[in-house]
Parts: sequence; structure tokens; C-alpha cells
Amino acid sequence: MASLASSEKEEALRELTAQIRIEGEPVDVEAIYKALMEREKLGSTGIGEEVAIPHAKIKGLPPLVGAFARSEKGIEYFSVDDKPVKWVFLLLASDNATGNHLKALARISRLMKSKSLREKMRRAGTAEDIYSLITEEDEKLG
Repeated sequence: MASLASSEKEEALRELTAQIRIEGEPVDVEAIYKALMEREKLGSTGIGEEVAIPHAKIKGLPPLVGAFARSEKGIEYFSVDDKPVKWVFLLLASDNATGNHLKALARISRLMKSKSLREKMRRAGTAEDIYSLITEEDEKLG
């Protein structure tokens, strides 16, 4: 989990994409960033409640790649509720992986609708603690 320093959407997405590695290797960060920004032109991926799920399809990627970051101060993300974003779940899929991509988007959205989970995440001290909270909540969903 990355901790984002940027307070603007574009810079935060650049920060997060710079962290993406597949099998330990860097990826084409610029292509990922451009695809994310193209998706943002369709409408903000800020789903409200301080959560954003930027996503895009990228040719040549494995079926599903994800990254997670938080922002202590909040990111001006133009979310549906006009609140700053503090939790960013980046989701990338290969250009031919629609089913899993949509399921993952729905699952993350459903998990993050839980006010109690968001509160626990806010109080968590480490990335490992946050990861544990998310996986525990995910297991409850079945």
C-alpha cells in the first residue's frame, strides 16, 4: 500500500501508477496513466465516501492487476459526493478480461460501502493491518 502525497487527482494517479510492478518488473507507466485519464473523462471514478476506484484496460497485462493507496490529507477527485478521496483502489485489466474486471470493481465498491470497515481502516496503523481488515471483510461477503 502506497501513501499518496499528492492532493490532486492527476498527480495522485501518477504516483500510484509509478508503483505498479508485474512479476517485479516495471510496466509502461505512461500508457497506464493515459488509459486511466481517458476513463476519468467518461466520469469520475470517485464513488463517494472518500473512495475512488480508477480502472482501465491495458493490452498485454495479466487478466487483473491491482494497487491500493491512501491519502492522509485527501485528494481533490471530483467524486460523486464532492468529498476528497482518501482510499484509492487502482484496478487494471487486460483488454480481453471483462468479466473478472467488472466483478472486482463491484466487489471493491461493495466492501468500501461499509462505514465500519472504513472507520477501522482509518484507525489502522500499518498497511498490513489495513490489508487484514479488507480481507476479513471480503471473507464475510463470501
